[in-house]
Amino acid sequence: MTDTQHRHLEEMSKHIEALLHASEAPLTTNMLKKHLSLNTKELAQALALLQQRLNTGVLSLHETASGYRLQVSDTYSALIQRVFPQRQERLTQALLETLSVIAYKQPVTRGDIEHVRGVTLSSNILRQLFDKGWIEEKGYKETLGRPALLHTTPQFLDAFGLANLDELPALPDMEAIKALS
Repeated sequence: MTDTQHRHLEEMSKHIEALLHASEAPLTTNMLKKHLSLNTKELAQALALLQQRLNTGVLSLHETASGYRLQVSDTYSALIQRVFPQRQERLTQALLETLSVIAYKQPVTRGDIEHVRGVTLSSNILRQLFDKGWIEEKGYKETLGRPALLHTTPQFLDAFGLANLDELPALPDMEAIKALS
């Protein structure tokens, strides 16, 4: 790479950083390429330069399902929670269990969730998940009553900092855990 190309990519990395600071939502690869007139290789190089520059500060470049965003390093989460306690959102155990079943076993029906959790599912929990935009209905199960099939959304992935469902933590091997008991 020539010195001129490097300077151009460094400048483009600063443009990306400015756009990410100004944006309220993650920015897609296509959006960045279009507005900065970059090809795929150039964008990747500019993003790498941006990440390299950010490594010395408190922000990091993070790719989610909806695109790229800047986020504060986990090192500072305790400070942020102490200074801005209103930002802390408490998710109930029931809501997290329900969301986990949907995320790991999708597509699922309400009945599937109740079977896995062993309790009746509150409509309020599903409403909260729909209101947050973390789940959606996509089709119906071809069975009696044609129950709706629930899936997670890109907003769910964004909220938990995931680029795709493959980044979900691995589930523990329950048989191995039972064997230890």
